Amino acid sequence: MSTQSASGVNVGDSAPGRPVALDKQAPEEHPSHRWWILTVIAIAQLMVVLDATVVNIALPSAQEALGFSDGNRQWIVTAYSLAFGSLLLLGGRLADLIGRKVVFLTGVVGFAVASALAGAAPNFGILVSGRALQGLFAAMLAPAALSLLNTTFTDAKERAKAFGIYGAIAGAGGGIGLLLGGVLTEHLSWRWTLYVNLIFAVIAFLGGMALLRKGAPADRPRLDVPGTILVTAGLFSIVYGFSNADSHHWGSPLTWGFLVLGVVLVAAFGWSQARVAHPLLPLRVLLDRNRGASFAILGISGIGMFGVFLFLTYYLQLSLSYNPVKTGLAFLPMIGALMVAAQLATNNLLPKFGPRPIVPVGMALAAVGMAWLTRLDLGSSYAPDVLPPLVVIGFGLGLVMPTVMSVATAGVHADDAGVASAAVNTLQQVGGSIGTALLNTLAASAATSYITHHATSNPPAKLVVAHAQLHSYATAYWWSAAFFAVGTVLAAVMFRSGRPELSGEGEPQAVHM
Repeated sequence: MSTQSASGVNVGDSAPGRPVALDKQAPEEHPSHRWWILTVIAIAQLMVVLDATVVNIALPSAQEALGFSDGNRQWIVTAYSLAFGSLLLLGGRLADLIGRKVVFLTGVVGFAVASALAGAAPNFGILVSGRALQGLFAAMLAPAALSLLNTTFTDAKERAKAFGIYGAIAGAGGGIGLLLGGVLTEHLSWRWTLYVNLIFAVIAFLGGMALLRKGAPADRPRLDVPGTILVTAGLFSIVYGFSNADSHHWGSPLTWGFLVLGVVLVAAFGWSQARVAHPLLPLRVLLDRNRGASFAILGISGIGMFGVFLFLTYYLQLSLSYNPVKTGLAFLPMIGALMVAAQLATNNLLPKFGPRPIVPVGMALAAVGMAWLTRLDLGSSYAPDVLPPLVVIGFGLGLVMPTVMSVATAGVHADDAGVASAAVNTLQQVGGSIGTALLNTLAASAATSYITHHATSNPPAKLVVAHAQLHSYATAYWWSAAFFAVGTVLAAVMFRSGRPELSGEGEPQAVHM
């Protein structure tokens, strides 16, 4: 037996014998506080999302201050992504087993302490250690925040609004991070790109203490320790392998060896989850058709988004000579378009049509916008050349991100809310790691090939180098467009058709298995 929730999510794969009431789980928090709870969750999520990009603009200043090499610079980013990506599923399951409030607050406090440690770092080693600790506590905080959102907003209309806001933050956070990082680096210090997290953390902690209830399960199942080890090691190996592609070639054992190991370990993890009494990631969370489609789109979007955030940043700063603040400001229209589309998608389109017509359109718009960026050259200017594709990409991502996040977590039993939320974050993080490594490698190869075929002197003339950079950016844009195009097809094929089914009272149907 299967049916659809108000989000268009089929729940026919829930565990046998388990009653499931879609969007009917008892909220863990007092109903009158739920919008304040959303504010707390949004602040915490913004803190985590910002950290993926806010430090990037500060890297040259940090390198100059601490004196580390260009080869070591990538570890400031990689240390965070390794810890974050590999520990997300564990963090999500801990939220289910221990209680979302406890894990959320622990993540907030730990993230703040790690940020302070990294901000005050006297040397490279302490900075990298602080970034790794940030990733560890972010792996607790992010899935706890999303699962709190999922269990707090159970009314279909309110859930749509809440996920519209949350999805907009998730999609726009990278651009906001670039702007904030530029302002802090230029007017204060690179250290403030890390210290700023303490402000977010204090607000989130005080709000969480006042508004959240413990919500710990009365009967806590055992933690799947072997599964935890397998998936943590597997995700670590995959993220590490792709991260190494930036500094090593794809034929290096440090790249393909870790990728192969990671795939084997994750496959072994999947095999084990069907055979243990208390799996870390119950297969019922993954096997629903709409949720599976949402997870796939999240991973593809994570890859494609780096084409705009990473390489358009390079273009604005290196080709058009924008300063960090001006670069961040250039992304604001994209963020605005994303937020408008997010509210439109979740409040108006998703309840009426379901995800199938919305997500393919959003992915197609993102693909068109990325392809449009390939027309940029050294003579381009912002308003006629950069702004239009940015708005198109932002609107497309605004249709995609909140929709798939809502669908990926809708209909999940409260006991699995944490790990389902962790799966959402894991796909984004792994997708981002793949995007960073793959697009960087392809762009670097394109630049080298261009110089080889066009340089008439050694070293090549500045103009040749500038055009080589443009060629490398265009290569990254085209590949990002290709990923979004593939996502368009997958979304059209994988998502289930039909508008959401409501009961006679206008509430989502309850389904008992």
